Amino acid sequence: MRKAWLVAGGALGLCLGFVALLVVGTFSAAAGLGGGAKGAVALAKGAVPAVYQPLVQKWGNLCPAINPALLAAQLYQESGWNPRAQSHAAAQGIAQFIPGTWAAHGVDGDGDGDRDVWDPADAIPSAATYDCKLAGYVKKAPGDPTDNMLAAYNAGAYAVIKYGGVPPYRETQNYVKVIRTLEKSFARPVGRVEPSRQAAGAIYFAQQKLGTKYLWGGNGTPEQGGRFDCSGLTQAAYRTVGIELPRVANDQYNAGPHPSRDELLPGDLVFFSDDLADSRAIRHVGLYVGGGYMINAPYTGAVIRFDKIDTPDYFGATRVTRDGAEALPSPPRPAV
Repeated sequence: MRKAWLVAGGALGLCLGFVALLVVGTFSAAAGLGGGAKGAVALAKGAVPAVYQPLVQKWGNLCPAINPALLAAQLYQESGWNPRAQSHAAAQGIAQFIPGTWAAHGVDGDGDGDRDVWDPADAIPSAATYDCKLAGYVKKAPGDPTDNMLAAYNAGAYAVIKYGGVPPYRETQNYVKVIRTLEKSFARPVGRVEPSRQAAGAIYFAQQKLGTKYLWGGNGTPEQGGRFDCSGLTQAAYRTVGIELPRVANDQYNAGPHPSRDELLPGDLVFFSDDLADSRAIRHVGLYVGGGYMINAPYTGAVIRFDKIDTPDYFGATRVTRDGAEALPSPPRPAV
């Protein structure tokens, strides 16, 4: 929810014309951009909670088959950064080790004399160590070493060796795709991020909702009078172009790579937080339309409107991709 000190931008009629021009210009602006990030291994700003970032950065460089962004993607997919997460299959902790695997591969990462699956200082190093062991088991298999390591994590090293790479199992192939896609949302791009092909449609939807009253928890249903909150609006906007985003703003942040402030294009999601070092603390999202403005549902008592994005709580942006949205995990189960 946006703080009350934010102010609406410009007269409505003028801004509608402004947005129309920006939407038309989205694709012409995109034509001048280069390809996506290549070989990025540094972490995107705030993507990993600050308390875990040093561990992920250190242990994500343990062997050539992994990098910090890939390790972050695995941890996020497994637990959503919840160190007390526990599944019904008895997987435990931030890295979701089952007891048998932990007994064989858990390490004392912090050197305090014990191996505690519930302690991220042990579990994160153990996840990286296990990845590297798997990479060693399948190092002679043809294909991408990281893909093969992830396939071994899912299906076992024997299957990777037997099939000479990622085995033809739908579950395993999907697991590899999901982690490699999520990796992009944790990596700091080293080049320009590829422009969105769905931006204009998402903006068109949000533009039609200008002036609609805000509703906390609003999804735009008839029962709610077609009203939205911030993430409900962005979710609905991208749904109209065939992309299903998570319902919560801090999960939407991981739906694609992260362009810098000076590389923003209309259609990017822009995020706001009181903790600029932790994406899990994000509390507001809007849809960027260009010129330093977004369409957003700000807070109770306000209407969907234009607001400036350059405020002290600006966190960063995400360029939504279909693969990025599809790779996002369901909300992790709480510890039981």
